[in-house]
Amino acid sequence: MIAADILLDGLFAAVAAIGFGAISDPPMRAFPRIALLAAAGHALRFCLMNCAGVDIASASLCAAMLIGFGSLWLGRGIRCPMTVLYIPALLPMVPGIYAYKSVFSLIMFLQSLNDPGQGMQYMQLFFLNATVSLSVIALLAAGATLPIFVFNRRAFSLTRRRKSDRPHPPKSSEPSGTPDSGKTEK
Repeated sequence: MIAADILLDGLFAAVAAIGFGAISDPPMRAFPRIALLAAAGHALRFCLMNCAGVDIASASLCAAMLIGFGSLWLGRGIRCPMTVLYIPALLPMVPGIYAYKSVFSLIMFLQSLNDPGQGMQYMQLFFLNATVSLSVIALLAAGATLPIFVFNRRAFSLTRRRKSDRPHPPKSSEPSGTPDSGKTEK
């Protein structure tokens, strides 16, 4: 039963990532890789949280590192920047429920200003949910950009062709320079 849950979690994350990717209009060759990265990352986070008992922030960091290193590896094959692959793959892991609960708690705090006990309870819920939400988002960003710092040269050469892949310019029969190319005007 847990394997089916993991596969469904990955499948739904892949569908969401394809939707997020369609907004930013990446090349068509990037969509299968975006879906694969999102499914693998979200499934890893699901496994860490439900099977290993890891908290959501640490599990999100591990999943974001998987997505970041995977986008470095998969982006080279299609000559696509890492960000085109990992940003849509990360978006399904943004903790929307915690962000919603923090805004809801803030609104309820403002509506319960007359009752200090209830106001303190809502303020505690606001800080709890906002802390979880912001820490998960920060760790998602840190984990996904870590490969850029580790493999700096390779990360910025993903869109470049290797010398063996470059088409050779056609050879012309004309000389490369003009007869008076070495003369300068006074």
